[in-house]
Amino acid sequence: MNRTRIVSVGIVGLVTLASGCSSMGVEPWERDILAKEEMQLTTDPIEAAIDDHIYFSTAVTECTSMADKNPKSVSAALAAATCSLLGSVPAAPVQAAEEPTWDFNTALLYYGEDNDRVQDLSLNILARRNYVDDRSLTLGLTVDTLTGATPNGAIRQNVPQTFTRPSGSSAYTVPGGELPLDDTFKDTRAAITVGWEQPLGRLWKTSIGFSGSREYDYTHLGLNGSLSRDFNKRNTTVSAGLAVAHDIWDPVGGTPVAFAPMLDVGDTGNKTGSETKDIIDAVIGVTQVISRRLLVQLNYSFSNSSGYLTDPYKFLSLVDGATGETIPRVPPPGAEGPSHEFRFENRPDERTKQSLYGQAKYYMGGKVLDASYRYMTDDWEIDSHTVDLRLRWPLGEYSYIEPHFRFYTQSEADFYTISLVDGAELPAFASADYRLGNFDAITAGLKYGWKTRSGKEMSIRAEIYQQDGTIPGDLLIGNQVGRETYPDLDAIIVQFSYHFSR
Repeated sequence: MNRTRIVSVGIVGLVTLASGCSSMGVEPWERDILAKEEMQLTTDPIEAAIDDHIYFSTAVTECTSMADKNPKSVSAALAAATCSLLGSVPAAPVQAAEEPTWDFNTALLYYGEDNDRVQDLSLNILARRNYVDDRSLTLGLTVDTLTGATPNGAIRQNVPQTFTRPSGSSAYTVPGGELPLDDTFKDTRAAITVGWEQPLGRLWKTSIGFSGSREYDYTHLGLNGSLSRDFNKRNTTVSAGLAVAHDIWDPVGGTPVAFAPMLDVGDTGNKTGSETKDIIDAVIGVTQVISRRLLVQLNYSFSNSSGYLTDPYKFLSLVDGATGETIPRVPPPGAEGPSHEFRFENRPDERTKQSLYGQAKYYMGGKVLDASYRYMTDDWEIDSHTVDLRLRWPLGEYSYIEPHFRFYTQSEADFYTISLVDGAELPAFASADYRLGNFDAITAGLKYGWKTRSGKEMSIRAEIYQQDGTIPGDLLIGNQVGRETYPDLDAIIVQFSYHFSR
């Protein structure tokens, strides 16, 4: 089944689920189990946003190493805007609150990759002000500090390799046989979100929001909104959301010209000024109560990005067509610069993604199984599949454990390659970014949560993330066949969360 048919089947499924479920559901007085916090499709919005951040940047295809320069994706902003509409049980009739209250979700995250690669320490705060008549204001703040090294795109060589830093002010050398890493990666990001949600009459609900983030070389501004309506005694909710964003790249040292050679220290003739990109995301979905114990959801999403989609810090090795070795280069006398020939990458200036997402939650005598599947396809010829499983297991009245397993696999982009051949005609597009390659990834871990007698909630989770890729044989030349060419990744994720109300 090709990607067009899969997406078509998903859209038909949405229509069928929305129109053919009048016999499904429960009566209002049978919602005791569905009203439990653990039965909400999105139980922890901060953890969901953190996972989106991590997995989007490790794959550059998901809806989130931390070195990606769009950590606050539009998908994350749209998810924040629609999580309460697409990710909750259809509501009971609105009841006016006696007085406004505040809800606070906070989290401290550590993400660390092996071999001194990217390390991230992140503080996340999400505050929700609940007003009368089911209206609410949501304020979010994220502060990230990132350090470490990230692959620059060059292939391994048996001899040392010297590279000019992105700033153009100095150079660094990687020993022979080692994966070329830029070891000066360092950034601090501050991101904010603001959202307003309210009912429109008895069966409609809407939300609007703003997102923004700032780094030393990247600025993001976005708007989002969503609308939902309940049907079938509030057992069915049909929702839609839209988000737009404008992002500005201002890379250190300037934006490289496509396929321009890496130059000596102090020579910026291969760089230009800042660049921009625009993103539009849309999602439609159906949430359906099947029974007192089973809740399901099906979403279709569409995303279009246009503008500068290249990573200005990635480049490719220019190699000999017979041996596969990188072409040597000798800087002029008295100059410091690259020891070999490298060319900056170039990606298409437009990308369209479509995805189908299904999720089910099933209550089993106190335990809750949360299972989801996601299929994504785009016009860069990347197809990905994601399976996510969680089992919340209560330990008495006030605590629980939650094992988590996630499997992800993707195919490579049609312009993905590991090197360019010296003397051959340059392709229209090429990138050696491993996140655009063919790889599998597994996440496994455990979460422990507990509640105090005063109602405060805390949790801690620890997970491992492993990413293993393969290079298609037709991309390997000469001596490249016998070398480790894909930069496999091992990482740990540790998060502490604290939730309280006032």
